[in-house]
Amino acid sequence: MNFVISSVMLMVLVAGVALYLGKQAFTEPGPSANGDTFLVKPNTGVQDIADQLERRGLISDARIFRLGVRAFGNDSALKAGEYEIKPKASMRDIMELLKSGKSVMYSLTIPEGLTVEQALQRIADETALSGDMPATTLPEGSLATDTLRFTRGATRQQMIDKLLADQKKLVEDVWQRRAPDLPLANIEEFVTLASIVEKETGKGDERSRVAAVFLNRLAKGMRLQSDPTIIYGLFGGKGKPADRPIYQSDIQKPTPYNTYVINGLPPTPIANPGRAALEAVANPSKTEDLYFVADGTGGHVFAATLDEHNENVARYRALQKKQADDAAKAAAGTGTSDGNAVKPADGGDDSGGDAGAAQ
Repeated sequence: MNFVISSVMLMVLVAGVALYLGKQAFTEPGPSANGDTFLVKPNTGVQDIADQLERRGLISDARIFRLGVRAFGNDSALKAGEYEIKPKASMRDIMELLKSGKSVMYSLTIPEGLTVEQALQRIADETALSGDMPATTLPEGSLATDTLRFTRGATRQQMIDKLLADQKKLVEDVWQRRAPDLPLANIEEFVTLASIVEKETGKGDERSRVAAVFLNRLAKGMRLQSDPTIIYGLFGGKGKPADRPIYQSDIQKPTPYNTYVINGLPPTPIANPGRAALEAVANPSKTEDLYFVADGTGGHVFAATLDEHNENVARYRALQKKQADDAAKAAAGTGTSDGNAVKPADGGDDSGGDAGAAQ
């Protein structure tokens, strides 16, 4: 009897010590000094999760982790996802994190003014996404300009479907709130003009006035004369190479998009317009402006008459010449001049690159 009692007491003591040590190991700081991300795939069991954590050096003992999860009743509570394990995270910390389902979030940004082709390339290049790109071509201007948040494993098609749906809803909502008597035949022309406004200016306080210039020109039957339409006609959705200026010869180069050559609007948008550009076209400024030209500081100056516009162009050209002269002097002073002429700030178009360059 003494032997039996002693044996039972010993087992209780051993079990108590083991429980104490196991609990201590479960809650003490973990072995990973730097932390890491850890991916739990769907339908992965606790044993596999524990083994992977131990192999990655994120926990010290897979068996203790497994028993601890079971002791807390969380055998079926751990969720699939990608998790950021903090440095020295304990097994209990990791269990609670995997139980929470708070996965690492990624961002995908589609800025205003990208073409559909450029936007799709960003989606294709995002390594945290899965799945193939669509085989069909998407209409230009059909993707929302937005930042999407997602977890690893989300599909590229899901991102595209959301951007398509968001843009469709946005365009329809803004179109319903448009000013009366806009010289636009339909919602497709609305998006096309908004894409031109998007490419012409990035300044929020100018968009509605730039839109007014183009709408006033359409109402009068004047050509839009927008440089971004030249670029799209020459390079399409790939966009202009960064080192390729607009040459004077490009202005009269016939393409279906070149609004220096064609009457009215191009056949499709030339980029994905954002909300601000759409709002600007739907409710433009009330002006008589028919022209605008760069002011040399990132903005534009506007004019209602050709004479006033020509004065603005002359001032802009004088500013360009002064900038070129100053640059040449600075280069000569440092001995780095290579003798090449300095190009105008807009890439080579003497007009200043904006509506009304010639009449």
